[in-house]
Amino acid sequence: MMVKTRRLGNIFAADGKTVTLALDGFGFSATTAGVDHAARTVPAMAEHGLDNVLVTYGQAKNFAEYFTNVGMCLRVDVTTGVFDASVPDNMPAFDVTDALKVGADGVVIMNFPGAHNERATNAFAAMLAQQCDEWNVPFMCETLPYGYPVTTPESADPEVVAVASRFSEELGADIIKTRFAGTDDDRKIVENCTVPVIALGGPKSDHETYFAFVQHVIECGAKGVAVGRNITQDPKPLAVVSALNALVHENATAKDAMAIYESLDS
Repeated sequence: MMVKTRRLGNIFAADGKTVTLALDGFGFSATTAGVDHAARTVPAMAEHGLDNVLVTYGQAKNFAEYFTNVGMCLRVDVTTGVFDASVPDNMPAFDVTDALKVGADGVVIMNFPGAHNERATNAFAAMLAQQCDEWNVPFMCETLPYGYPVTTPESADPEVVAVASRFSEELGADIIKTRFAGTDDDRKIVENCTVPVIALGGPKSDHETYFAFVQHVIECGAKGVAVGRNITQDPKPLAVVSALNALVHENATAKDAMAIYESLDS
């Protein structure tokens, strides 16, 4: 039976790192400006260093022609309140067999350790992990302690995130996607896991701030970033991808990345 290595090799580049574009906002948000345009731009982004995309089931079917040269992970959960920006709860919508139907290389869900609904998210994560092992499909778990938004200091505390991330790993996750605080303590998140950890893209910010953040998470040991709005809502998405490729795969500095961004026109 095929192991997960080949599919992981589509999600991560040969150096074990990934620049991932999050296009899956339609599954949990009413704010999706720029996503469709970004999806159609994926072939060009791949030429600039994009490795992987996170997509909804509808996107995997309706935008399939744009995703042929990158890895693709299917989001198999959805929010229960698409007009509530806090994502009050999530629910299973698809599973590994659906991912295989649309040719995905992996699956992704949110898990909320410490939240009111952690019993349900833990149960879905554990079930999905077992199914992923059966079919040799990588399982990316987006671990968000206490819930989707950062509402308290604890929900963004690297020590708390580290515990939550390892908890999701022990449920069977092959990849952890989680929030980083931007402090030296972020190293604890990576050090507490034995599987690759990639950093959430975070809120839309200016380029200098964002590139410095990405440099920081890579220096802390993250194996890449999963970026949404900082690509989809940027006037020069290809330039952002080129800059991120240098930061993630070439250990460039934020200053180097800014120079790359400014040198490109699109």
